[in-house]
Amino acid sequence: MLLENIKLFFKQIDTKTEQTIARIMFNKSMTISVAESCTGGLISSRLTDIAGSSVYIKENFVTYSNESKTKLLGVSEKTLKQYGAVSEECAKEMVQGLFEKTGCDISLVTTGIAGPGGATKDKNVGLLFIAVKNKYITKVKKIEFNPNYKRKTMKFLFSQAALEFLIKFLKEIDIENNNQI
Repeated sequence: MLLENIKLFFKQIDTKTEQTIARIMFNKSMTISVAESCTGGLISSRLTDIAGSSVYIKENFVTYSNESKTKLLGVSEKTLKQYGAVSEECAKEMVQGLFEKTGCDISLVTTGIAGPGGATKDKNVGLLFIAVKNKYITKVKKIEFNPNYKRKTMKFLFSQAALEFLIKFLKEIDIENNNQI
C-alpha cells in the first residue's frame, strides 16, 4: 500500500494527462463537455488547470443528485429506479444527454461510489462507470478500485481513470478515422 501511495503522490503532481488532452483538443480543434457525479468537479478542475483550456472546454456540470441527472442530462427516472445512478445504463444516458445538450465534439461523464458510505449489496465503494461519446461512438467502462482508499484519494483515482479513458478514446477514434477526428 505504501508503494501505491507513493505512485499516487507523483501522479497527483504530474499534469501530463491534462496536457495530453489539451494538445489533442487544440490540434483537432475539438470541444469537450463533462458531467461529473462521484468526482464532484475534480475532472473539470484538472482540465481547466491548463492555460487556454477555455478554447476547448464548452460546458461542465456536477450532477451529483439523481434529480440533477434527470433535470440537466435527461436520465430517465425508470433507469435510476431499475439500475441505479451508479450503473452502465445511467452512464450511457448521462453521456447521451450531455452530448445533446452541449453540442460538443466529445462528452465525458462519471458516476460511482467514492465512499466511505453508499455501498449496497451489489455495488461496492470504489465502483466507477465512465462514459465518453462523440457523434459516432459511445463507450462505457466499468472500473472497481480498492474500497479501502480514503474518499479524496478515491476521487482522484476516479478522475485519473476518466482522463486516461478519454485519451484512449481520442487516440482510438483518431486511428479509426485515419488521423481525421
